[in-house]
Amino acid sequence: MIQQVTGEPEKKSFIPLAGLTGHSQKIVSPRGTFIARAAPQPVIPFVDRQREFRLLRKLQASGVAPQPVAGHRQGIILTWCAGEALDEHRFSQQRPQIVALLQQLHQQPLTGYRLQLLPLLWRYWQLTPQRHHRWLRALRRLTQQGEPHPLRLAPLHMDLHAGNVIQGPEGLRLIDWEYAADGDVALELAAVCASDPQHQAEWLAEYAAAMQLPLTALVQQVRRWQPWLQLLMASWYQLRAGQRERRHITTAGSTELGTDLIALRRCVSLQDS
Repeated sequence: MIQQVTGEPEKKSFIPLAGLTGHSQKIVSPRGTFIARAAPQPVIPFVDRQREFRLLRKLQASGVAPQPVAGHRQGIILTWCAGEALDEHRFSQQRPQIVALLQQLHQQPLTGYRLQLLPLLWRYWQLTPQRHHRWLRALRRLTQQGEPHPLRLAPLHMDLHAGNVIQGPEGLRLIDWEYAADGDVALELAAVCASDPQHQAEWLAEYAAAMQLPLTALVQQVRRWQPWLQLLMASWYQLRAGQRERRHITTAGSTELGTDLIALRRCVSLQDS
């Protein structure tokens, strides 16, 4: 697939890209610059490159995402988004532009791929060997409550933070769409606020105004979703930490494992809640 898109193998270069999942490469070739995203091994729940490719095809006219070039279940190739990822300061500073980007995304037609958090959370539990009874207690509590009824359904990015917003010559673009699906816009806002918690009030007020939503209703719905999001983030880090540990990785990898566990504790304490 890569050779069909980029041409002769001796005339292109591959550059591994940093990231928490570590399954992407930049490809520079005479035919252009691309990004190749392989299916993760070991498996990460909900990550499906074929679904990601099809979803990006549905969004390709929106201007908010990379253009899909080729794909199948084992991986996808996208156009390269030229530019620079935002840092945390510029992420907060460019809040109006990011809200406009979210508005543009959330006004697109539904993709047909619905995000259901409850089965996803249980899948993380099943795949993670290092479990704790307090984690199970939190999961059962959310199961009993049931997912909040959506305030408004729309295509969601679901991994929107500074590192996934690219400032390029044509404005802002979003990258890393592996968790994207249709869901409640309030869940997306809960994720954005988790990455910039000190400006939560501003994010919600500006988004509510842009989307003509009652601010009080949005604030309440974000609060309903926050325990779900916290457990999802914690489950992700717990699974990834276990996967790295089972691979018996090197000292550099052990540092990554430690970083994951620190992030896990910041998301939600499964031991002490």
